[in-house]
Amino acid sequence: MSSAFASVDDVNALLLGTSYIPDRRTVTAVYLADQLKKPLLVEGPAGVGKTELAKAVAQALGAELIRLQCYEGLDEAKALYEWEYPKQLLYAQVLRDKIGEVLAGAKSISEAVDRLASQEDAFFSERFLLPRPLLRAIRSEKRCVLLIDEVDRSDSEFEAFLLEVLSDYQVSVPELGTLRAKVAPLVFLTSNNVREMTDALKRRCLHLFIDFPDAARELEIVRARCPDSNRSLSEEVVRVVQSLRQLDLKKRPSISETLDWVRALTLLNAQSLDTKTIDDTLSLVLKYEGDLETAKEKLTGA
Repeated sequence: MSSAFASVDDVNALLLGTSYIPDRRTVTAVYLADQLKKPLLVEGPAGVGKTELAKAVAQALGAELIRLQCYEGLDEAKALYEWEYPKQLLYAQVLRDKIGEVLAGAKSISEAVDRLASQEDAFFSERFLLPRPLLRAIRSEKRCVLLIDEVDRSDSEFEAFLLEVLSDYQVSVPELGTLRAKVAPLVFLTSNNVREMTDALKRRCLHLFIDFPDAARELEIVRARCPDSNRSLSEEVVRVVQSLRQLDLKKRPSISETLDWVRALTLLNAQSLDTKTIDDTLSLVLKYEGDLETAKEKLTGA
């Protein structure tokens, strides 16, 4: 299978074309994941652009993005496939006369059951299979981007199941046999470090840690995503957000919240971050009352 990217610089140029501003480590990791056909585990604080990276890669490649959002209690059925039981029941009701013909003349319950069993392939076929994200990615006719988002929120048992699927890009459906990927997807797993990933998972993946950007790169991101914003105001916002992240906060502001703040200030025709503007809009960036009080004390000296 041919690779999606020709070089590290190719990755960089294509991502910039989607307004995603990567650093060199990020583009190198994406390039190697593509070349080595290995999943890329992307870790880091919430809001640094881990999910956006997978979205940007899909956009850059013109590929379908298939997303599996992980959560506690997620199981194979929700991630892989399910049988459409209501549809099976509907077909059974429509075909009840035919079922009667199949069972006609059966001399015992055991014989009737055997006759029904001989027809079960009709009800456990592709027609009734409901693929979930993992199976959709494996069965895709074209190379897709599979995003397994916040994998650290899933249980360790599900993580072990993922290892099996991602090692060979194939799954076993008892009624249909083994289903193998025609084209292996480009896989991104993201983690906010809610729990430590196992060594087994890390061993099978390439690893990338993304932290909050420095001021220069965050300003680049703002200019790319909010091109109509006032430049001096954007610089001031970035400078303030960078200082806020140094405080002892329950939740440090994410890049998306920086962008929200710039967009809101642009709509309000704000020219600078004076005390009143900060007081009116800081809740767009900080979502906890304690964080707001801490930040206002720092920013306004109140």
